[in-house]
Amino acid sequence: MASQQVDQQKGIDLAIVLAAGEGTRMKSSLAKVLHTIAGKTIIHHVLDAVTPVAKELSIVVGAHREAVEAHLSEIAPSAKLVHQAERNGTGHAVQLALADTSISGSVLVVAGDTPLLRTSTLREFIEAHVELESVASVLTAVLPDPFGYGRIVRDELGAIVRIVEERDADDDQKLIDEINTGVYIFDIDALRDASKKLTAENSQGELYLTDVISLIKGSGKVSVAIQSNDFTETLGINDRSQLADCAGIMRDRINDEHMRSGVSIIDPLTTWIDSTVQISADVTILPGTALHGSTKIASEALIGPRTTLTNVKVAQGAVIIESRATDAEIGAGASVGPFSFIRPGTHLAANSKVGAYVEIKSSTIGEGSKVPHLTYVGDATIGKGTNIGAATIFVNYDGVEKHQTVVGDHVRVGSDTMLVAPVTIGDGAYTAAGSIITEDVPAGAIGVARAKQRNVLGWVLRRRSGTKSEQAAREAGATD
Repeated sequence: MASQQVDQQKGIDLAIVLAAGEGTRMKSSLAKVLHTIAGKTIIHHVLDAVTPVAKELSIVVGAHREAVEAHLSEIAPSAKLVHQAERNGTGHAVQLALADTSISGSVLVVAGDTPLLRTSTLREFIEAHVELESVASVLTAVLPDPFGYGRIVRDELGAIVRIVEERDADDDQKLIDEINTGVYIFDIDALRDASKKLTAENSQGELYLTDVISLIKGSGKVSVAIQSNDFTETLGINDRSQLADCAGIMRDRINDEHMRSGVSIIDPLTTWIDSTVQISADVTILPGTALHGSTKIASEALIGPRTTLTNVKVAQGAVIIESRATDAEIGAGASVGPFSFIRPGTHLAANSKVGAYVEIKSSTIGEGSKVPHLTYVGDATIGKGTNIGAATIFVNYDGVEKHQTVVGDHVRVGSDTMLVAPVTIGDGAYTAAGSIITEDVPAGAIGVARAKQRNVLGWVLRRRSGTKSEQAAREAGATD
């Protein structure tokens, strides 16, 4: 009985993921399953869906073997990897996976290029398989455009007869819009027996797993086709266009989940959020924003427009406008932008400010401190309540090594100052505008490092004769 084959509480005994394909239509040096959508590889999404319903996992690899296996060792270290050296079809891949295991019971087979598949759909598929007491079940979907997919051929009573691949389909079969999604559940023993009978008598000269359905049905056992409620979940990826289509669907799915959880996304079509990003309720995201990696955003923050954050922790009430940040922390109530570049290792304390056209790298900006505009801060520690004047440069690199600058609390750095590291500006100190500070400035002092101004009278009249500058100067009363 199928109810004995699949224990719904414990799940499927074995899942086989087919990830050996060449992916030639991607026209890429990267394996198809290693291309990314929403912050994870295609196969990572597939494994996220499959792992919760399977007790053991086998993954069939082939093309780009070393790169694929290296990735799988990181995301699925307990999975058994099966090498398909000669790509002789999906039926051959399953034969290899079954030969490498002695497990009995039930087996789920999925393609490694269907990143939109959900665990909930697999659970519903398993439940239907059990209720129908099926030995072989295939998940199907009705597509608006079924081109390229295997068609589900049913008899006059609606029972599945066989699956016909696109290349082997006749004109009438190509009109069928119900397709094979590449997701199956089998009794393992029945699958072993049927897979031994597969032949390569088809247009591609390969062993088709799809033929197992008709072989099992022909042996008098129950084979069923179970239709999915959402065809988008079962879409596969063969080229860059389909990759973009799936990415768009994933974007909409992720954005919808966040909005239903209390996040305001003003323009979901231009907002791209990785599946790994965490966003609290009452965050507002403006158009053109991309959130990647391990980014985590606390409530009441405002992000965007046209902002990209990668692995950034944003505290409550922070505002980031038209800027880019990577591997950084933005404190509560802090503000960034517009047009700022926050590089790795940057920590902005609560209520600090980074204004327009500011670049910060490997630095800490203290609570309430301001770096308002046109400034580069690198390898520095800035205390609380400090103001860094416009066009200040932290000169941290001597051509060989990076050096540290320490600026204390409540410091006032004058505009167009250069702080040549290593250097320390003490608490409460000032620097005069236009200074090049190469020595420490003690607490409470003002550092002045600029030449005395000298005016050369009549210089324009002598050196720029005949220019509009000379004419303006003479009209203002200038003389030689």
